[in-house]
Amino acid sequence: MTQNPLVSNSSAWVTDRPVELVVGTFEAGPPPEKRSWHVGIATGIGSLPGDSPDEAARMVAGELPDLPYLAELPDRGVGADMVGRTVGLLVDIFGEVVPSGWRVTRRPGRDTRRAKDFMEWDLDAATEQYAGADWVKIQVCGPWTLAAQVEVASGNRALVDEGAVDDLAASLVQGVLDHLAELGRRLPGTSFVVQLDEPAVPLVIAGALSTPSGFGTVRAVDRSRVGHVLESVTDALAAFPLIAHCCHPNAPLRLLKASGFGALSIDFTEIGTAAARLDPIGELVEADTTLLVGLLPGVEPKGRKKELKDWATPVLGTFDRLGFPRETLSGRVVPTPTCGLAGAGDDWALEAMKLSRELSRAFEDLPEGW
Repeated sequence: MTQNPLVSNSSAWVTDRPVELVVGTFEAGPPPEKRSWHVGIATGIGSLPGDSPDEAARMVAGELPDLPYLAELPDRGVGADMVGRTVGLLVDIFGEVVPSGWRVTRRPGRDTRRAKDFMEWDLDAATEQYAGADWVKIQVCGPWTLAAQVEVASGNRALVDEGAVDDLAASLVQGVLDHLAELGRRLPGTSFVVQLDEPAVPLVIAGALSTPSGFGTVRAVDRSRVGHVLESVTDALAAFPLIAHCCHPNAPLRLLKASGFGALSIDFTEIGTAAARLDPIGELVEADTTLLVGLLPGVEPKGRKKELKDWATPVLGTFDRLGFPRETLSGRVVPTPTCGLAGAGDDWALEAMKLSRELSRAFEDLPEGW
């Protein structure tokens, strides 16, 4: 029997045939007259509370019309979570839910089918609510977070098998391209922004993820290897504006930028004043990197109600410390919540989106006294 060239020698990894990467199945790129997606706008990160895709899409379209996004609704259960949603997009790789989480299987089962059904309903809602939008954003698990959260047959994280990581990355790319092609058919004239969620990358690099027993940790992955895999994905998706989202305080900003992302989504409330945190931000701004600045918390804050200026303080203070003119904010930053809003109530989810949009307008012409 001939060895599958994309399968590692480890018996832990299972897939029946190579994932053939077909780049260019969907052509994207805004016409010259289209407004750039990142100028003077606001958007969301990914998840929302509730279980109605129609209601979620209607709310997003109403509050974030410049860059609506295909919201994740994990309250629906298995297959609607960030990992399961992405597993449902994979090509020739399938998954099922076991007590410890998602695990690769040889053929699709009910969990994979459920994830695909959820996505189909989300696409139906987007077709209805986002028709005519210049831009729409999608979110998927990045390859490293996916490999950190999905198990192979042995019960180990796919992360421990280089062949498994490479297979997942290739399958992910093809799945995203197919997904975008379907969106393009449903939303003619719309261009798409692709966000890769990589909250686990700092843990992957630090070797801080636990083994199945819980008594040890998975070995750290070298930064160059992390960058190489990320670059293979960004190269294949280079026709689209790409965002890397990592709300971890130790997000490797320089590595993500060097891996080919034109925009980075980070929790700006965690930046602080230390040079180690500020210097990478300064480098990104100087390199004309678009920053999705997380300013609104994922759950409703306690205490007194803040004014709009208070929410803007982290980004205003950071720009002041770095010496960048505040007048440049609108062309460089996109206000967002700090992370997903699945844990928020409906009222705060709506309020967080409204505040993000109000901040984007304020950054275009800063009010007196800010």
